[in-house]
Amino acid sequence: MNITTQNKKWLDDFNLNHPLVIAGPCSAETEEQVLKIAHELKNSDVSIFRAGIWKPRTRPGGFEGVGAIGLKWLQKAKAETGLLMAIEVANAAHVQLALEHEIDVLWIGARTTVNPFAVQEIADALKNTDKIVLVKNPVNPDLALWIGGVERLYNAGIKNLGIIHRGFSTYEKTKYRNIPEWQLAIELQNRFPDLPLICDPSHITGKRDMIQEVSQQALDLNYDGLIIETHIDPDNAWSDAAQQVTPTVLKQIFKDLRIRKETDNADDYTNRLTKFRVDIDEYDAKLLEILGKRMKVADKIGALKKEKNVAVLQNKRWNEILGKMILDGEEKGLSEEFILKIFKAIHQESISHQEKIING
Repeated sequence: MNITTQNKKWLDDFNLNHPLVIAGPCSAETEEQVLKIAHELKNSDVSIFRAGIWKPRTRPGGFEGVGAIGLKWLQKAKAETGLLMAIEVANAAHVQLALEHEIDVLWIGARTTVNPFAVQEIADALKNTDKIVLVKNPVNPDLALWIGGVERLYNAGIKNLGIIHRGFSTYEKTKYRNIPEWQLAIELQNRFPDLPLICDPSHITGKRDMIQEVSQQALDLNYDGLIIETHIDPDNAWSDAAQQVTPTVLKQIFKDLRIRKETDNADDYTNRLTKFRVDIDEYDAKLLEILGKRMKVADKIGALKKEKNVAVLQNKRWNEILGKMILDGEEKGLSEEFILKIFKAIHQESISHQEKIING
């Protein structure tokens, strides 16, 4: 897959002096609701209006969208405001209806991205289209699956492409609805720098009071845009009420967000940054040296367990270590989330070393 500047021309053509913003309700509920929100967003930083027409729900019985009738409301909103319209599609039938109603932007949702058959069906239905097509990350942190979704569209001759980072599901309790796993999106961005990257802080956070914070994090990481759920009466929204903000709040978020320079060519900045990076490199080298020594101790523990025929995993000991490290980490300004990730990785590597000794 050869992603080039041609694939992000659609974004450049907006000629914006700020990040791209896609906004609108989680779900289109009524014609009045759609039109009122669209008009509220008309004279703002929003370029594309989004609304859920079909809503994939985890369990049956919930609101699953108004269906095709909502597409007519979007057509009317586009005619009255000039905003481009965006919806989620999950199959070829959705695609066909979207094309018939002149929807400008289609995105593939997280639950669909995990199914290559469904993505291929959508790609076939959109073959050679000039519509803008965005791919949300799969529910689980699988970079290959995310890239594969984009690749299927690319192979179908679709040129106007982009990706949406909406976070990843986890069984652990965190402050996020879906943990960001920023490093995965950054890795994808590094591989395909010309593929527009959009952050979905609504689904990452699940809480409207965190939208500003996560949006700023995304812009600090050079994301190209944001997709934010916006409702005139969030508390009474028919779906995902807790993560939607009012148009007024959204506009204030735009004002409060800080757009960073990509770099600074001043000598003072360059010299100081170079010094800091030398320090970082030294600390990284020390970290690797310490980790190497730690794993040598793990090898000795593995040999002892093999001699005494003791199981590798010792849950009580592991839980004691983890609890202590979380407390020690807090004192050093390290988040619990970071401590959990790094020590789980260290623990897994230690187990692998011991298993090689025991089973070798």
